[in-house]
Amino acid sequence: MSQECPRCSSSSTSELKQKTILGYRSFRCGSCERKFNERTETPFNFLEFSTDVVLLVVRWRLRYKLSLRDLGEMFLKRGFEFTHEAVRSWETRFAPMISDALRRHRRGSLGVSWYVDETYVKVGGQWCYLYRAIDRAGNLVDCRLSETRDMAAAKAFFRGALEVAREAPERVTTDGHDSYPRAIREELGETVLHRTNRYLNNWIEQDHRGIKQRYGPMRGFGSFESAGRFCRAFDEMRSFYRNPGARGTTMSLDARRRHHRQRTATLHQILLAAKTRHRRSADRRPALDLF
Repeated sequence: MSQECPRCSSSSTSELKQKTILGYRSFRCGSCERKFNERTETPFNFLEFSTDVVLLVVRWRLRYKLSLRDLGEMFLKRGFEFTHEAVRSWETRFAPMISDALRRHRRGSLGVSWYVDETYVKVGGQWCYLYRAIDRAGNLVDCRLSETRDMAAAKAFFRGALEVAREAPERVTTDGHDSYPRAIREELGETVLHRTNRYLNNWIEQDHRGIKQRYGPMRGFGSFESAGRFCRAFDEMRSFYRNPGARGTTMSLDARRRHHRQRTATLHQILLAAKTRHRRSADRRPALDLF
């Protein structure tokens, strides 16, 4: 089955018998007479490994406490040979795509009560501030890394959170930081109830443990850009896989396994849609079992 040419958008294309080294189908355009394959004009063009393998490496990097070299060793056993610098490059390239796709997936599906706080993250030997918010069910609202803890940072955080939620919450619980009252009024509206009870905010304080436990073994971040990219992608992935039940409830082992399989399958579909945002495609290559 032919598909649209990514260069001239012509539909007069024909499939070639020869496939790429990785097994992707090749095509020739009858209008511009250029050849292309299934990954042409996508973020995965010119990769030396299968798209599913690269996405699996990045997903494991964000999901589990694995170093860059750990992933290289694990996939070496599976017959894929690449360096830790390749893992770093893939994370830089595709972690934003994953976080943006998950961010779009949960847009407009948040609760009406938010819990907001900031925690410390060391970047290049200096402490920075990671603003985070969750709703009453524990779902991620948004996160944003900032070099400062001031009014501008608080307002920028609430603007981003409102973009995800699409509508302002009814209540926002924070600590006693001076920037929060004005930032909430100006970005979320005068009708939003602002609470500063520190005991009510224990939920978000405890939720900080996720990023703290993950970035601790990494001994901090080397640059502000990489820190912001990783923290956002990690929080999106963690929230996507979290227990769907109410806070404090437990799940059986069988239910956890079933939930993990369902989430992984859903994530695969989300990323397939994200890959094709750059180019419309009527036919996709079947996914490998690796993902």
